[in-house]
Amino acid sequence: MKKNMLMFEGKFGLERETLRITQNGCLAQTIHPFDNHPNLSRDFCENQLEIITPVCHSIDECLNSLEVLDTKARIILNQQNETLWLNSNPPHIKSDEDIPIAQYGGIFSEKHDYRVKLAQRYGKRMMLYSGIHFNFSFSENYLKNFHEEKNTLYFRLLKQVSRYSWLLVLLTAASPMYDLSFDEDGAEGIAFSGFSSMRNSRRGYWNQFIPQLDYANLSAYIQSIQDYIQKGILFSAGELYLPVRLKPKGENSLESLLNHGVDHIELRMFDLNPLEKLGISRKDLAFAHLFLIFLLNQEDFDFTPEMQANAIQQHQSAALYDLSEVMIDNKPIKNAANDILDQMEKFFSSDLKAKTLIAYQRNKLTHSRICEIIKERSEVNV
Repeated sequence: MKKNMLMFEGKFGLERETLRITQNGCLAQTIHPFDNHPNLSRDFCENQLEIITPVCHSIDECLNSLEVLDTKARIILNQQNETLWLNSNPPHIKSDEDIPIAQYGGIFSEKHDYRVKLAQRYGKRMMLYSGIHFNFSFSENYLKNFHEEKNTLYFRLLKQVSRYSWLLVLLTAASPMYDLSFDEDGAEGIAFSGFSSMRNSRRGYWNQFIPQLDYANLSAYIQSIQDYIQKGILFSAGELYLPVRLKPKGENSLESLLNHGVDHIELRMFDLNPLEKLGISRKDLAFAHLFLIFLLNQEDFDFTPEMQANAIQQHQSAALYDLSEVMIDNKPIKNAANDILDQMEKFFSSDLKAKTLIAYQRNKLTHSRICEIIKERSEVNV
């Protein structure tokens, strides 16, 4: 098989967070109704459902799996007069009592204790933000083309995606409106946040400090995270709220990552798109796949602490609704985005499907982004 065909092969997986709500739009107060189903889990709170697809071999297979699980969940929820809130920003919240921390017992009780600590540090409301995580690994046959140790290759990709994560925020942000009760108990009404994506903005999932990690190699990177944990600045590696992660196969821990190596990369910046039945479109996932292939083929660089801080600032800036003053590397953000899309178009010049996907994303820069369509529809319905 030719190299240009091998690069599209790989393994795909999705994790989609949603909130369970009653028929009148309030947060459901029932316990997690899916027992120990391996693909229907919960996240921070008892009423936050996380659907986890099995490992798939294409985006279509992955979305089909998500649809099957989504349908199964909705059938069970319908029996108790509940449904799913397919928005990244939460619905109306009466008080923090509406947000019961997920109950884990027995040998998993530490999961509950960890979530209690998160609630104390960040507040329960922030933990209600929901999104989609896209997991991907390249085929072993394709990786052989790089004559590079696997961990080194994925670590190089981590730096690239972290540096350019702002582009995926710009193109897929979908949460400009929010319920005022997110800010204050008893507040009512829907408001415009000023952001295209609250959870990716400065109001979203970020630590109370700017992480400065050691990107010399994977081992140094892992140790720099461990240092934050040992100092009590982080409770665990899972509390490092960066938009991209490297993950091992099986148990997700720093020890496993160090001992067993990288299995896949996880992109965590995708909002739930309420215009899509499953919360995300095939075209956006397919573009993210192309983006990973493109970035893997770019030259390595030294990801300095200054560049790391700048990457976070650019990611947050891309989540602004008004982009008129947003600059990326001294260029207006849309110009910077078009430059990357130009480079991608050149890289995939012989692939008509890839060029069509790139053109679809470019169209968002000159017409309405997803967040703009959502805002317009919300203003009509309010």
